[in-house]
Amino acid sequence: MLLTKKSAGASPAARVRLSHGLNSLLAKTIDRRAFLRRSGLAAGGVGFASQLPFSVIGKSEAADEKQAGKTEVKRTVCTHCSVGCAIDAVVQNGVWVRQEPVFDSPLNLGAHCAKGASVREHGMTEHSHRLKYPMKLVNGKYTRISWDHAINEIGDRMLAMRKESSPDALYFVGSSKHNNEQAYLMCKWVRLFGTNNTDHQARICHSTTVAGVANTWGYGAMTNSYNDEQNSKMILFLGSNAAEAHPVSMLHTLHAKELGAKVIVVDPRFTRTAAKADQYFRIRSGTDIAFIHGMLYHVFKNGWEDKAYIKARVYGMDKVREEAMKWTPDKVQDVTGMAEKEVYTCAEAMAKNRPSTIVWAMGQTQHTTGNAIVRASCILQLALGNVGVSGGGTNIYRGHDNVQGATDLGPNPDSLPGYYGIAPGSFAHWARVWNVDLKWLQGQFASPEMMTKPGITVSRWIDGVMEKNEAIDQGPNIRGMFYWGHAPNSQTRGLDMKKAMDMLDLLVVIDPYPSATAAMAAMPPEGYTPNKNRAVYLLPASTQYETSGSVTHPTARFSGAKK
Repeated sequence: MLLTKKSAGASPAARVRLSHGLNSLLAKTIDRRAFLRRSGLAAGGVGFASQLPFSVIGKSEAADEKQAGKTEVKRTVCTHCSVGCAIDAVVQNGVWVRQEPVFDSPLNLGAHCAKGASVREHGMTEHSHRLKYPMKLVNGKYTRISWDHAINEIGDRMLAMRKESSPDALYFVGSSKHNNEQAYLMCKWVRLFGTNNTDHQARICHSTTVAGVANTWGYGAMTNSYNDEQNSKMILFLGSNAAEAHPVSMLHTLHAKELGAKVIVVDPRFTRTAAKADQYFRIRSGTDIAFIHGMLYHVFKNGWEDKAYIKARVYGMDKVREEAMKWTPDKVQDVTGMAEKEVYTCAEAMAKNRPSTIVWAMGQTQHTTGNAIVRASCILQLALGNVGVSGGGTNIYRGHDNVQGATDLGPNPDSLPGYYGIAPGSFAHWARVWNVDLKWLQGQFASPEMMTKPGITVSRWIDGVMEKNEAIDQGPNIRGMFYWGHAPNSQTRGLDMKKAMDMLDLLVVIDPYPSATAAMAAMPPEGYTPNKNRAVYLLPASTQYETSGSVTHPTARFSGAKK
């Protein structure tokens, strides 16, 4: 597949020839027989093309190498989702002119989805929506300013708020789109400023997965890889519509089907993934835990659990059995809406076609009981002995190409790079790594207590702005916000967020394109008076295709260079 930039149009001379030719052709009335005869369908389309009266088709010739300039092929990674498809970008004279999917990638196997096929447009500096210079919100409109102006004003406001309130008066939202090096530097920058008030998208999309999985076997990440699905005998989609959200991942699922794997989708709606499954069962939204306990009921009742595996590698399963046996089929049906036969079919398929795997994404995590749903899925796999084996495990489809790496190294409110906690010893270690004096670093924070206290999460920064001061667990309210590669589209409480933005003294949005944050900040308020002293800045940034660094694949722990 070669994708090239669309031309702005034919030359004026060509348009005149085309128009004249069309007019002369359309002026003659032709019937169906004449059309078929003229089009030469019996002899093939080439005959028709050669008889066209206007210059639509021209001779194709290779470009002169001297005129074309230097052409390079740079391998990069698609940033749309967590599949991490490899792309060969063809760069001519510094301009990305076309792209090809990488055939030797173990992830996309030479394929692209519609989103991946368009990434060159996102990475182009000449894109019509691309931010190219700093802007400041003045009288409701973004106005161009210089870089010196923007940096000086933002820096002065940051230092003033730090002095008047404390470092905790500012909040920094990083990005799961950042590569490992950028995420690491973001974390470092915020800590050197003197606060733990920092977070990124993983809090919203997969913090529940991290908590549920880590509480089960100690590490919050996917256990197997996309391509390992081809070793599965049965795949259960519970909370994932991969055909739409992670299209290339479906290649591996369909390959698994070709090799004999059974695929079952349990979802409140019949999705495109369900259309490719062997069986589909409808479930009442939010009742996943009852469904999993219902499966465990049948597993234990029929002796399908892996007794040797449990004895050697699992503890506490007897307590799980006691709880699962309370979820009789009538209770499960009452809660989930699924008939006993449907739940039994899922349990039997998982038990009799091992190794079997569970796939989920936001369908499990975006619930008030998200942690517990994830925990239940992991427990089911332990009961069946499906963890630690090829073709088994829990396949957790995440959101961004580097959501794992950004979490491993980046701006988290409760940990330093490498999951070092925010304990004194952790700061002592990173002070040595950063080559800064530990006492100086301690002095940057408002107090020793605040240095070791987790910051506010990205889902709660609104409360840090709007709540009464005595109701928040830090000295000042939040007065300044940085949105660096993050937009609040997926967050709830939109009206509260808009109001909180209007209450700030400083809002800085850093992105390659104007984001929803920039639009919300510019919207006129309704029914309340915003902060008259508020300053809003919109700063351009490079896309990941214009940087160099590494990413950590969220599933296969696969690292690939990005240039």
